[in-house]
Amino acid sequence: MLYLIIWILVVVASVFFFKKAAGSLSLLKPNMISIIFYYSFLISSYIGTLFIAVGKDDYYMINHLKHEEYRWIGFYVISFVMVIFPMVMLMVSKLAGFDAEKEYKSYLKKRIELPFQEKNEFFLIFAGLAFISLAAIAYTFLKTPKIPILEILIGHGDLSPGELRVEAQRNFGGNYIVRNMLAIALTPLLSFIAYVYSVKTNQIKWKLLFLSLFAGSILINIYDLAKSPIFFYLIMFLLLRLYVGRMKFSWKRLFIWGTAGAIVLVSMYIVIQGVTDLESYLSINSGPIGRLIFAQIAPTFLHLDIFGKSVPFLNGRSLPASLVEMFGMDQVRSARLVMSIVFPEKIEEGTAGVLNTLFIAEAYANFGYLGILAGTIFVAVLVQVLYITFIRLPKNPIFLSLFIYFTVNIPRTLVGGFTDFLFNPIWIFVTCLFVGILLFIRIRIDLANLWLKKRSRGEIRR
Repeated sequence: MLYLIIWILVVVASVFFFKKAAGSLSLLKPNMISIIFYYSFLISSYIGTLFIAVGKDDYYMINHLKHEEYRWIGFYVISFVMVIFPMVMLMVSKLAGFDAEKEYKSYLKKRIELPFQEKNEFFLIFAGLAFISLAAIAYTFLKTPKIPILEILIGHGDLSPGELRVEAQRNFGGNYIVRNMLAIALTPLLSFIAYVYSVKTNQIKWKLLFLSLFAGSILINIYDLAKSPIFFYLIMFLLLRLYVGRMKFSWKRLFIWGTAGAIVLVSMYIVIQGVTDLESYLSINSGPIGRLIFAQIAPTFLHLDIFGKSVPFLNGRSLPASLVEMFGMDQVRSARLVMSIVFPEKIEEGTAGVLNTLFIAEAYANFGYLGILAGTIFVAVLVQVLYITFIRLPKNPIFLSLFIYFTVNIPRTLVGGFTDFLFNPIWIFVTCLFVGILLFIRIRIDLANLWLKKRSRGEIRR
């Protein structure tokens, strides 16, 4: 009963602070902070935490806990983060003079600017990037020995869908930068930008470019049979339509989309994992429900249970490889290490990868409870600074698409690891690429205008 009372009080406090930091927690007007609250914290983390604390989970990962006291220790640690994280974000807003509710509403109504829409040079650069990203998708498929989605469709091979997925990830024979940055990360972003231009200009060239990039994005998100990427891409696309003003969310639409998503998810479980038992879908500790409320948070309890007792703290070895190697050490991701300790047989079989979980777990694995405190403050500050920055930037196709990209990918990363917030090559790449293009074209235009002015004044001879 005590845990339930604390849980309710924490949720109430968390809702209050998150709403103040976001400007709105309405499901009809989703934003980066509200998605973080609902997806990363409430659904993926805190609901399951209560069941684990009271011992009512019966979840296969938690059954591997060696020290039962980490059920309640984990509960209090995650409760702490649930409150401190949004409190820090609210403090950042106060320091920046950011009125979340007012500025968020203003952003939704703000007119979209179309920089360089008359400049053919911009379209050619963008079309070139689109060609590169689509070529990267083709390259990814060519360098993947067995394409899981194709193997399922044609019904060949002796490998299970889960094994096919691991094979596709582990036995990829190409360049990972080409696959991860140019195919997986760049293509969806380009499709968003092309969509905004196609809607606002109504030009055939932008529409054709969008359709090709949309098809490419769908393919690269489903080829390896991963269930979540395609859902997140479609969520980003719906958010984009909302922010562009082409769609309004309603409870009816949310119900229809939720029902359709559930049907598709169940179908994927049947096809990919062969789960046909109805009880598995209705049980809280298996199937889609168990995946939602336990799969992302259970490894946090395992991290608390393992590091500091069974395994020494990593002391920074999970930090970005480029930094760790400077000190003559090998990078060790805690999520992979925990998987190898808890499920060594799956590692040997080649059917397991990492146990991704709430970001504080990796922070704890490296620096203990101090890592949880420092990591929570650091990530909260970073997230709120990004949110404020995007809200205050001009609402053009590039900045809007980056905003949508981070709106969905930051919540995903919060339940993926801590060090990705310290150095994330993909985030840096896409941001520098598109901001660089804007700056390059702007500088070219300014120089051309300056040259014309000087020429008109006779300062430059023909």
